[in-house]
Amino acid sequence: MKLAEMAQESFKQKRRLIAPLMGFPGVVLTGTNIKLAQQNYGLHYEVLKALVDKFSPDIIFTLMDLSVEANALGMYTLFPREKPPAVPEGKFDIEEIKKLRKINISFDTRVNGNVETMKLMSIGLPKGILKGAYVTGPYTLASLIMGAVEAAKATKWQPENLHKLCDLTTEKIHEYITLLISVGAEVICILEPSASMLGPKEFREFSLPYIKHIVNSCKYSGVNIIYHGCGNTMHLIEDIAKSGVDGMSLGSKEEGVNLKEAAQKIPENVVIMGNISPAQTMMFGTKQDVQKEVMEIMENMKNYPNFILSTGCDLPQETPQENIEVFMKTGRGYCF
Repeated sequence: MKLAEMAQESFKQKRRLIAPLMGFPGVVLTGTNIKLAQQNYGLHYEVLKALVDKFSPDIIFTLMDLSVEANALGMYTLFPREKPPAVPEGKFDIEEIKKLRKINISFDTRVNGNVETMKLMSIGLPKGILKGAYVTGPYTLASLIMGAVEAAKATKWQPENLHKLCDLTTEKIHEYITLLISVGAEVICILEPSASMLGPKEFREFSLPYIKHIVNSCKYSGVNIIYHGCGNTMHLIEDIAKSGVDGMSLGSKEEGVNLKEAAQKIPENVVIMGNISPAQTMMFGTKQDVQKEVMEIMENMKNYPNFILSTGCDLPQETPQENIEVFMKTGRGYCF
């Protein structure tokens, strides 16, 4: 079933789907660390299972990681113990595309680790909870390979080269998605934070067509595809909806996102997810702060059947467990 249908069915039953973007708090819950969990698929699964057992979200995602595909393509990657992996900027020659195209990422150990995690999720987690995975967006992956500044420059001065790279990243991302779907992924969330910094014209040229290609390639798989954009994406909302995604996950109001206004710009068959502040409210706020913001957003979105309560981004591992409990309890208890 498509996400919009599920959200609308819940709406008829006077409840909301609730899916905080959480993963890293589960690292604390299980006493491991981010590096171990993201490189040991058994631990990765235990982290997610602990979150499901404790909070019972309607959707659970793998640990957010923007380095998987870049690392699989040979980019230098840092692996801190207590923080997500990072891809430092390096030099890139467009001629390297020929070599990158030959890389079969299905043999990459970290790609396979996430695929094995999804397999365990599909087998071991309750059927009523949707199992989701993150992949890096086409323009964002191109920015990681080329460098964010160089990619931004390329939109103006080397568009042909940037298109060549986005063609490559789209191809590799689709290969990764195919592997995830084959082992039971029901939701794919495309992380495209770098595209939030593009203007509408550049977005339509260097992100939108590639997102559309991924969506069309997965059309008959039954998987739900969500677009996640960090930062202020208000200038891109209508274009994101035109990509054909089943839903969009948006940043918090501190980043300039007005969820109600965004909902007015998209069709009812596109789910809108968000957008409780992951840091200001969930990590640093009191239980009362969490309850207040959840109630405010539930009230603001009460007339939109395609709304799913979520957080503006993935929760930091330091997020107090009691704040997540209040988030879930308040969302479940809201009456409209």
